Amino acid sequence: MKIINLTASRLQTQLSSVLGLMALTLIALPMGVFAQESEQNLDSATTSEEVVESVVETLPAHYDRYKREELPQSNKTFDDFVVGPGRFALDIAPGESKTVLLNISNRLGSKRLFRLTTEDLTTDTDGSSAIQLLGDEVGPYTIKDYISVEYNSFYIENNTRAVVPVTVSLPANAEPGGFYGSILTEVMPEVRDDADVEVAPTTAVVNRIGTLFYVKTPGDIERSGSLLDVVTIPNKAFYLEGPIDMGIVYENTGSVHLNPYGNVSITNLLGEPVGQVELSPWFVLPGSVKTREISWNREFLMGRYTVTADIERGYDDLVDTQTLVFWVFPWKLLSMVFAGVFIFFLILRFLLRNFEFKRR
Repeated sequence: MKIINLTASRLQTQLSSVLGLMALTLIALPMGVFAQESEQNLDSATTSEEVVESVVETLPAHYDRYKREELPQSNKTFDDFVVGPGRFALDIAPGESKTVLLNISNRLGSKRLFRLTTEDLTTDTDGSSAIQLLGDEVGPYTIKDYISVEYNSFYIENNTRAVVPVTVSLPANAEPGGFYGSILTEVMPEVRDDADVEVAPTTAVVNRIGTLFYVKTPGDIERSGSLLDVVTIPNKAFYLEGPIDMGIVYENTGSVHLNPYGNVSITNLLGEPVGQVELSPWFVLPGSVKTREISWNREFLMGRYTVTADIERGYDDLVDTQTLVFWVFPWKLLSMVFAGVFIFFLILRFLLRNFEFKRR
């Protein structure tokens, strides 16, 4: 009996050990599985976060709601961008606003980032240079703080036009007169993705196109200007050939911009009309002199010519008249004529000396 009891006791002990081992295995197994799943979920979450960050980094940082229009397809490669119109002339009362549409067309061959900035402008009082942009400086007729757009930076796909509303708002205390400035459209340099390629350091070139704004405010304003002179460019009286470049010099002494226009006629030595140039209105800022350049030519020029410029001042139907005289001596043609005459006399002399002509 003792032997049987001892055996049963040993069996019971071994059975308890086996059952305990199985219990531990059953308990440990799910924990290991859950732990593994937990680690997998953690890795997955980390990976998803990295993907999200990567997507955010590749998305463009500039958004807009500007209208887009597809440009007509062309087989030509232009490698440029176009901004239009080049000028806006607006009449705005103090405290009021006006919105115009600026068209920006990307023909650079790839999606590019564009940026809009504003600057004031001025001109030299002697008319020696064209309009100058002032950068961060404030001009005498500042408008840059009154020009606004909804988005200053935006992307435009290749062969696409963006239509940008530009608003000009004058303060309620704006003085009567003129306000002048420009909105500049800049295309930013491309960012290279080939980091492995060594590129020599260079200065980034930013191309920009300016659109001028001429804003006139009603009230007690002064319109005053006149035609100063008509000159040849360069200033000389004798030419060997055409074309003949000339300048119409106009001075604005008022408080607002003026738009002179008119007609230039050319007559020859006999007073016969031989040429005419129509001058469409051009802009002259207040307190400045501007030279309108023209060019004239014809198939055959020789002799004395008189230029008469009849210029409308741009207000009150007032007309100014100036004249200019220049001479043209076409040396190539004259050289050929003189050479021909010289050869003719040589031949005539030879004939007279070597042949005798007798009457019958």
